[in-house]
Amino acid sequence: MSESSNDKRFEQVIRQIDPGCILLRSWSLTGGVSAQVTALEIQFPDDQMQKMVVRQHGAVDLQHNPNIAADEFVLLQLLHDRGLPTPVPYHLDTSGTILPTPYLVMEFIDGEPDFAPPDLPKYIRQMAAVLEKIHRIHSAGLTLSFLPRLVDRVAEKLKNPPAVLDDSLDEGRIRTALEARWPLVLMNPSNLLHGDFWPGNMMWKDGQLVAVIDWEDALLGDPLADLANARLEILFAFGKEAMEDFTREYQRCQTAIPALDFSSLAFWDLWAALRPAGKLHTWGLDSAVEARMRERHKAFIARAFEKLHNLN
Repeated sequence: MSESSNDKRFEQVIRQIDPGCILLRSWSLTGGVSAQVTALEIQFPDDQMQKMVVRQHGAVDLQHNPNIAADEFVLLQLLHDRGLPTPVPYHLDTSGTILPTPYLVMEFIDGEPDFAPPDLPKYIRQMAAVLEKIHRIHSAGLTLSFLPRLVDRVAEKLKNPPAVLDDSLDEGRIRTALEARWPLVLMNPSNLLHGDFWPGNMMWKDGQLVAVIDWEDALLGDPLADLANARLEILFAFGKEAMEDFTREYQRCQTAIPALDFSSLAFWDLWAALRPAGKLHTWGLDSAVEARMRERHKAFIARAFEKLHNLN
């Protein structure tokens, strides 16, 4: 961790929460690429100590949605009020008077991502259960119309391919298959999606999943899109058996009425497989790890193509 050089500004940030607060220290948190995240240790007037996090979204996210900070703040309030393991949002500032971009202040989660769980089956069960719970939130009567729609995101991406396709990940073949079936006949309700549900956004402590973080990609759409992204990421991290166990566990957790229709999962698997195209080589991975991910990606899309063929 590195000490922040913006202590003066962060002192102003915390005094918006409580004028009597004292900033003891601040440091940058690493691991994210879409936002600048700074941890603060604060002393309140009653001498209680607390850690908080200041989250500033990056230029790409702000260009895509200028209201992203406010949207994430409202969403976190709704999720926390309904018992989801998410950071508590404390403060939102869109004025630009203290920090140059909108920011939100939220709870510091005492935990960390775990890519080597000692009990992988328990880890998988907890991930599947919380994802299913996320997907039931929209049915609770919440107003989430401020979130973007997955169907618009898919249409935009398919309509605007990059100038150079990533042949190493079969991007052209994936796009052709998706385009041939789009617009997809949607068999499931449009529910809340996390948008980037993967082990790196899960915070663990003592073997327990304590928080799901980084909600800036949240949107409304078919829950199978979230499931497919998680399937691919679990395959990357833990292998095929863990991926299949996760899928079965998610299906077992289903309590929605009517139950989800899983017939289009192969389509959403290919949609998820499009995500690393043109980017995987920029992730700074060890060469052996990248090679393994490419091999697993190839097997993942082969199975998805096979399932799509059997549906025809």
